[in-house]
Amino acid sequence: MQIRIALFAFCLFTAPALAHAHLTPSDPAANAILKSAPARIELHFTEALEPAFSSVTVTGKDGRVMDAGPSSANGTTMRLLLKKLPPGQYRVHWVSVAVDTHRLTGDYSFSVAP
Repeated sequence: MQIRIALFAFCLFTAPALAHAHLTPSDPAANAILKSAPARIELHFTEALEPAFSSVTVTGKDGRVMDAGPSSANGTTMRLLLKKLPPGQYRVHWVSVAVDTHRLTGDYSFSVAP
């Protein structure tokens, strides 16, 4: 019984320290095929982000960066303005650093139809 209580207390008090900023909805969404090019990327996360260390970038199939400036993070949202995207496939690569300093990275693709 004491082991169960100790385990419960450990989980209860260490859970916040194990938090990570996971990607939730994104705009455009992963694998989306868009009729028109987006002007920006907007990513939402499960935890507040550390703006100085969180970022997002978009590249074309040829590896060319399509960002129209640096990304910004505010609270649980990260945004990036984009250059005019011609039809094609694009890769979104993000780095999230939660305010508790846990770092995650990820990427996904979307396409702009001709």
